Amino acid sequence: MFLPFFENLRSGGVPVSLREYLGFLEGVKAGLATYDIEAFYYLARTAMVKDERNIDRFDRAFAATFDGLEQISTEQVLEAVDLPAEWLEKLAEKFLSAEEKAEIEALGGFDKLMETLRERLKDQKGRHQGGNKWIGTAGTSPFGAYGYNPEGIRIGQKESRHQRAVKVWDKREFRNLDGDVELGTRNIKVALKRLRKWARDGAAEELDLHGTIRATAEHGYLDVKTRPERRNAVKVLLFLDVGGSMDPHIKLVEELFSAARAEFKHLEHYYFHNCLYEGVWKDNARRWNEQTPTWDVLRTYGPDYKCIFVGDASMSPYEIAFAGGANEHWNQEAGEVWLSRARDQWPGHLWINPLPERMWRYTQSVKMIQQIFGEDRMVPMTLEGIDRGMRALSR
Repeated sequence: MFLPFFENLRSGGVPVSLREYLGFLEGVKAGLATYDIEAFYYLARTAMVKDERNIDRFDRAFAATFDGLEQISTEQVLEAVDLPAEWLEKLAEKFLSAEEKAEIEALGGFDKLMETLRERLKDQKGRHQGGNKWIGTAGTSPFGAYGYNPEGIRIGQKESRHQRAVKVWDKREFRNLDGDVELGTRNIKVALKRLRKWARDGAAEELDLHGTIRATAEHGYLDVKTRPERRNAVKVLLFLDVGGSMDPHIKLVEELFSAARAEFKHLEHYYFHNCLYEGVWKDNARRWNEQTPTWDVLRTYGPDYKCIFVGDASMSPYEIAFAGGANEHWNQEAGEVWLSRARDQWPGHLWINPLPERMWRYTQSVKMIQQIFGEDRMVPMTLEGIDRGMRALSR
């Protein structure tokens, strides 16, 4: 019965396995979502989606399989769809108040509801708006859209207005999580979760459930045990390119910085322009008189830090390859020298580029930095790209 659903999931890019599909069928057979459309949706999603990035693809496959009825005339729907009476009755018990169920009983129950709808479909010609009898919009008839009736059947309405219709279509609330879209703060946090190394430190503030059970069993009385809270112990050093060609990407970089600060307890950051040279800074308003020597940064942060550069890598090749090539000051050593020092100091290094990956081959400086860092150590600022980068840093 659900094989078309399984096929739509696979063709839609959701990597659902046969074992996950069989688990979904077992949940259906066990009656976990027998009379609840919403519960059926969440059962299917829980069983067959293991990555947030695939939720929107799942929604589209779900709609392609179980939706689509709005493309058929209402009379065809009523003739083609055989909803069990007990299903509708269970839905009524869950979603309708006692007063609303009494109103439906006064009309004659759900059988009378469906029968009346068929009769009105035959009698009505054209569009009707308002009122309480004909199928139309903005009225109180049980049939139609953009109105209200506690026993209503929605026809041709894009979404629910009172949350009372028997059928509620998909909302696609996770469309921004697809792996190829540009990132927002929430999505960046999802991608950054790949880079984790758990450790327990600090005061014992978290309940140790297994330790409590073990100690209670050994001593014969309740012996509560606590332990330090588990924290992400990864150390991150973030270099952010600012100014010039990076101006169009300010909002995106701000979101990345905000997500990184929330995700990593040990995070240090510095700013640079175009390429790394002999000085970096913390405050862009004082970039010329309060710079930190890059040598100090190299000596301060050990190789256990993960070093991430964020920039479009778009500049004159001279800024990378030659002393004196920087466009704002005289650099005594080429940018390539400083980038190589950073690469050697921090083996876990990565360059995140906000430019679309398809455009990299048209900019010589991008290719030069790729050669310095490594082909797999420059990634685009997309959910898939950052996920790929976090995997590379975790190796």
